[in-house]
Amino acid sequence: MRILTLFLDGIGLGADDPLHNPFAVANTPNMHSLSNGLRWLARTGIQQSERAVFMPADARLDVAGRPQSGTGQAALLTGVNVPKKLGRHYGPKPDAATRSIISQHSLFLRLRDSGRSASLLTAYPARLQKDWQRGKTLRSSIQLADFVANGAHFGIDDIRQRRALTAEWTTEGWRRHLHLGDLPDYSPADAGRLLAKLSGSYDFAFHSHWMTDRIGHRGTLPQGVDLLERFDAVLGGLLEAWDDSAGLIVITSDHGNLEDLSTRRHTLNAVPTVVVGSRAADFARGYQRLTDFAPACKRMLQNDC
Repeated sequence: MRILTLFLDGIGLGADDPLHNPFAVANTPNMHSLSNGLRWLARTGIQQSERAVFMPADARLDVAGRPQSGTGQAALLTGVNVPKKLGRHYGPKPDAATRSIISQHSLFLRLRDSGRSASLLTAYPARLQKDWQRGKTLRSSIQLADFVANGAHFGIDDIRQRRALTAEWTTEGWRRHLHLGDLPDYSPADAGRLLAKLSGSYDFAFHSHWMTDRIGHRGTLPQGVDLLERFDAVLGGLLEAWDDSAGLIVITSDHGNLEDLSTRRHTLNAVPTVVVGSRAADFARGYQRLTDFAPACKRMLQNDC
């Protein structure tokens, strides 16, 4: 048993609104195949099929205000209701109290300490990694959860050797914006197949994508549609290569945003959690909120011992 998680920052389950919700109009057949042919909307509810379970998950966690990435990601990867402990939602980066909780309860760390392998498959540019080391900027909660356990992040050499992927899945962004011409060039579907291959080296693998949240804050409907269709192509390659009997794919988020472009703020919407694999129903049993993710992962991996 292994688990591969695809994290899409800032996606929620919104209204069937073709003017403001990219999920209402994007051509995403692979996503729809995991929710009984339905779009990922608030009205979709729980959907179960032979291959997958689709379900809404609460991101508010009994705390007033709009969920934020710092505490939401921490709750996801620790199982601790971080917003409730702090008395507020906080982000985008984790504050000192959140960092302390992550350092003690990171899922990556707990799996490592129990003899399991766990890794963040997202690579980061050298300049960003230097900024982290100098304290110029903080790691996100996801990045910190991995760093606490593994002490390093994948970088450009790992992209060259196809040991990791960029946050954008392919190398197009790095080649265009960082002017790096010596990187492998592959399609979104190839990126999905590479995710399947790389995850086979770990008990728990995690890929973190952030542009969904950025478009939710600053982007347009066409940009949101293009990004979802790109993700759908990644997902198509992954589903094609995935052995449902060998492990689970989990797709999830930390808060809503992209699904309502009528506002530049996060939403109060539930987030989609999609589980793929022959044991998807076991993972989904009792799953209702962000804090259920880490316990479900530990339970599935422990039961596989």
